[in-house]
Amino acid sequence: MSVRRTSPVRHRRTTAIAALAVVALAVPLAAGCGAAEKAVDCARLVVDVGKDVDDLQRAVGSAADDPGKADEALDTLDADVKKLKDKTDNPDLEKVVDHFQSAVANARKAVERNERPDLGPVKDAAGELTKVCTSK
Repeated sequence: MSVRRTSPVRHRRTTAIAALAVVALAVPLAAGCGAAEKAVDCARLVVDVGKDVDDLQRAVGSAADDPGKADEALDTLDADVKKLKDKTDNPDLEKVVDHFQSAVANARKAVERNERPDLGPVKDAAGELTKVCTSK
């Protein structure tokens, strides 16, 4: 009997989508519309960033075939993280966004040197972002 294993990418995407669903269901119960709106925005961006990280991982894996894809994926990821930074006044979220931007910058430097970037810090930052956006 074989054991079915899910990929880490699928697991992260499922987690992000579940987080968005939880936030969306909690919106009617939220006391203030402004806070609920920010929570939904944050959750949506978590999903976008999760997709961006998946795209970056695929682009890095196929960099030999199309080196420009990694740059495009980094640009998209950076833009989505900047959207998040522009929308927040939460110090915890700002800290995570700063960490994310640093991880993306380091990955970009590696790509520019034609090296395979370490995506561990980018994935870690995505996990931190999910935690901050889904906590109180």
